[in-house]
Amino acid sequence: MSANRRFRSVARTGPVQVGTSYDGRGREKHTAACTAPRCGFSTDYDSRAAAELAARTHRCPVR
Repeated sequence: MSANRRFRSVARTGPVQVGTSYDGRGREKHTAACTAPRCGFSTDYDSRAAAELAARTHRCPVR
């Protein structure tokens, strides 16, 4: 997950972490990011449900 954001409500689904933060404009963003080395999967979503769905359906190419 991005180093310059302060995440709250972080949860893990397999190798993927989902966290909630605020973007530079004060809007809530939800990020799903794979923690496996060299995977590179990380995506921002407007809803927590979308980020959790991405975490559940991510198929890590490294694992």
